[in-house]
Amino acid sequence: MSPRVLQASELKSLVGEDLGTSSWVTIGQDRIDTFADATGDHQWIHVDPERAKDGPFGSTIAHGFLTLSLIPALAWEVYTVEGARLSVNYGLNKLRFITPVKVGSRVRAHVSIASVEDVPGDALQVAASVTMELEGAPKPAAVAETLSRIYL
Repeated sequence: MSPRVLQASELKSLVGEDLGTSSWVTIGQDRIDTFADATGDHQWIHVDPERAKDGPFGSTIAHGFLTLSLIPALAWEVYTVEGARLSVNYGLNKLRFITPVKVGSRVRAHVSIASVEDVPGDALQVAASVTMELEGAPKPAAVAETLSRIYL
């Protein structure tokens, strides 16, 4: 999937515009276990498939922060800014984990531009509304308003 290439000069005119969706990503147990090892969060609901069968979701689920960590790469599938020297994650304004992501599920990012502000040092701060869609679910896995600093 090729990202939509945007010009920095057009970002402000795109506020409120739906930029599209990324490809689907399958959340397998290996990914969940690797994330648990990286973060030290080995709660049984994530890493013990046998115990999780009798838990509230009937299987292991992805860490909420694993779902969150996929946003930058998936958003890059949706859009890039031509001529940017550097783009960094700056933070979040809003974040909610709405529906648990069961092992074997697929998620994707749906992105729109919420706001764009000038930042001293020849940069822009872009707030993107990101919905982490959960295939086949009536509600998303997560919603977030991410902040990126784009240095030109």
